[in-house]
Amino acid sequence: MRLTTKGRFAVAAMVDLAMRGNRGPVTLAAISERQNISLSYLEQLFGKLRRNNIVESVRGPGGGYYLARQANKINIAEIIQAVDEPMDATNCAGRGDCFSGQPCVTHDLWMGLNEKIFDYLESVNLQQLVDGYNKRNNGATPVILEKVSRVSHSA
Repeated sequence: MRLTTKGRFAVAAMVDLAMRGNRGPVTLAAISERQNISLSYLEQLFGKLRRNNIVESVRGPGGGYYLARQANKINIAEIIQAVDEPMDATNCAGRGDCFSGQPCVTHDLWMGLNEKIFDYLESVNLQQLVDGYNKRNNGATPVILEKVSRVSHSA
């Protein structure tokens, strides 16, 4: 199985949008420049993402795109599926007719791989990718606040 450019570009553009979307709508031209993705290609991808309720758009001056939900509520599998990216390691598109109309001897192996890949991509959300990128590129460790219980030491 191989993830094509369509899926990779869609995920990269969505991470870019998630990183900047809290400041208002983000233009595709800005994403295109930062991610080195053709503007016309992004327009196609974002049309599909919008139809699948992953992003919303604002027209006119100051317009652009923003996430339809919080970044931690959008998983990578749904982005890839929205842009019609096949996630299939089989030769039969999962139909089970790979060998003279019957499943081939390795059909179950490839179907299992499909399931594992989908489960993994479904378990990762945009916010996790943004946080990982920020941590790696800023060299900063995220602050995790923990409730500390105070223990009295009376003697």
